[in-house]
Amino acid sequence: MTGDELLRILATLANPHRLRVLAALTRERNYVSALARELGISRALLQVHLRKLEAAGLVRANLELSEDGKAMKFYEIEPFAVELSPESVADAVQTLTSTEISTEKGSQA
Repeated sequence: MTGDELLRILATLANPHRLRVLAALTRERNYVSALARELGISRALLQVHLRKLEAAGLVRANLELSEDGKAMKFYEIEPFAVELSPESVADAVQTLTSTEISTEKGSQA
């Protein structure tokens, strides 16, 4: 794993909502409205988190038609494994393309 990939994944996982989304999708794939109800958050907020998880390669989306013809976007886990050890971090650092760390709005490095 490259340093940039490791940073993207760790930054994505550094949010409790996204961890809860991953935990829910580990149990079963789901569509946005049902997942938002299950997690007790708005669909708009969930969409933001799902986009970040998808961009990091941790979930994938599939558009499907329901029985009544509505398009529904189902999300599921994209299998992944992240090894964190002093050695894997040292190896990843060698491939960083940027020395800047992007953080979420309002957080500090």
